[in-house]
Amino acid sequence: MTGLRARQKADRHRRIIDAATELFREAGYEGAKIEAIAAQAEVSIGTIYNYYQNKGDILGAIVAMEVNEVLNAGQGVVCSPPADVGDALDRLIGIYIGHSLNYLSKEMWRQAMAISTQLPDSPFGQAYTALDRDLTEQIRALIARLQEIGLVRSDIDGPAVGELIFNNMNMMFIEFVKRDEAKIPELRAAIKRQNRILVAAIGV
Repeated sequence: MTGLRARQKADRHRRIIDAATELFREAGYEGAKIEAIAAQAEVSIGTIYNYYQNKGDILGAIVAMEVNEVLNAGQGVVCSPPADVGDALDRLIGIYIGHSLNYLSKEMWRQAMAISTQLPDSPFGQAYTALDRDLTEQIRALIARLQEIGLVRSDIDGPAVGELIFNNMNMMFIEFVKRDEAKIPELRAAIKRQNRILVAAIGV
């Protein structure tokens, strides 16, 4: 019975997330109502509030799902990176950027960024910061792995390089999200171009 309840709970949770993702895209974050999410997910409004305190918490769950999926995919690059520093970074960042609009629209990202900035100490703000930290740690882990196999100089501050790469990527992603006309291939190319300078400095 415990296993059945867990599966039912997971199913309800996924239906809520799927319904909210679709409605946020169609109606916008502000336009999507909890009542409509409940109806589309085929759950009661009370069930939604059993999982989430408000609409922002649902958006936070979608962001977390997005980031955790790219972290899982990125782990393969960290464990077995290409034998070229630039290619390794491009592959990892390509996973991040390429997956970024799978669940969230640019409007949804803008809303998530606004909430995290306006309410940094809220559960949403803290969770958003933690996800950024996890992405930073994965890039740092990739640099450490490249140092281990002799592709990146051992005398550089690997963790600082990882932070620098994430911070630059994050800033460029924020600019990408601001402009509806900006395209993912353009963003990837711009990040790769800037990373070439760093790759030349840290490579063996």
